[in-house]
Amino acid sequence: MELDYLYKKALDLIPLSVEEGTYLYHNAPSGELIYIGDTLRQIHVPGRNAGWMIDRNINLTNICFSQCKFCNFCRRKDDPDAYVTTTEEYKSKIDELFALGGDQILLQGGMNPDLGLDFYVALFGQLKELYPSLKLHALGPPEIVFLSKKEKLPYGDVLKRLVDAGLDSLPGAGAEILSDRVRKTISPAKATTDEWLGVMREAHRMNLPTSATMMYGHVETVSERIEHLVRLREVQKERPEGTYGFIAFIPWPFQDEGTILAKRHGIKSSYNAPDYIRLTAISRIMLNNITNIQSSLLTVGKEVAMLSLHAGANDLGSIMIEENVVSAAGSKNHFDAGEIQSIIREAGFIPVRRNQKYETA
Repeated sequence: MELDYLYKKALDLIPLSVEEGTYLYHNAPSGELIYIGDTLRQIHVPGRNAGWMIDRNINLTNICFSQCKFCNFCRRKDDPDAYVTTTEEYKSKIDELFALGGDQILLQGGMNPDLGLDFYVALFGQLKELYPSLKLHALGPPEIVFLSKKEKLPYGDVLKRLVDAGLDSLPGAGAEILSDRVRKTISPAKATTDEWLGVMREAHRMNLPTSATMMYGHVETVSERIEHLVRLREVQKERPEGTYGFIAFIPWPFQDEGTILAKRHGIKSSYNAPDYIRLTAISRIMLNNITNIQSSLLTVGKEVAMLSLHAGANDLGSIMIEENVVSAAGSKNHFDAGEIQSIIREAGFIPVRRNQKYETA
């Protein structure tokens, strides 16, 4: 393959195949990938603005049947530190969020076998009644698959009831790597690739705003990373005209501290800064129909996040007032509103606060 041919194809927004993307990942000089990624960023999001937002991650429960091998957060029902978050705890956390200028919660947690659709409908309704302006960015495809099976309802029916109760957008959580070979190793009880993508197709038909993620750096191959990106691109292409689809893509590296993958299987995170920058650029190249690429400041830290803004990313995500899942596996990066804006400026960009739909807040 000729690199110049692939570069031109990418710059013309022509979809690259899995084979072509894999070839670029293995063979293109980093400097050239960064240049192409940055040029494409300017096509999708012209100018020097870089986004950020204020929200809070509140965990519904840490009880989860799936027991994924990369997760230190989940507990079994009879564990002494197992919990389901109470109304008073929600109120305290949301009051603090509003005091800090935020109005959205990322509401996630374990897939608790005792909590069905009625629980989530009642919770969303209660939170919206208490805080009418609160935005709920909640659950994710694995939870929708779980509730669909538990309630014997199609994905669309589950999503409609949640939207009617107050769901504003659906996170791209639980994607990990969209390869069943990988998923059988690291999260065998969680939604399959087709199930995850099926939920997103239904969300897009309903015009429910969504995002997409990738957790990489464990047992996957480079080709499987590229296949993941191509699958997202294909689902994005299928969305009805005028709908939100995937508003953003967020890649983040596996955090291995204390995980079953590390302790029992000897699988350490393969994360390194140069590879993250390559992945950012490749993501921008492969995802020719997704506008926003968000760098995972929480997991990669200040310096790498700054570099990623020059390689195709246009956003540094949220200050994440509270985060308990990746922190449990070793992530120690936390930044307040002033710090995240300062990081964006230091990288040579203009910080622009936005909401989940990437509208200026």
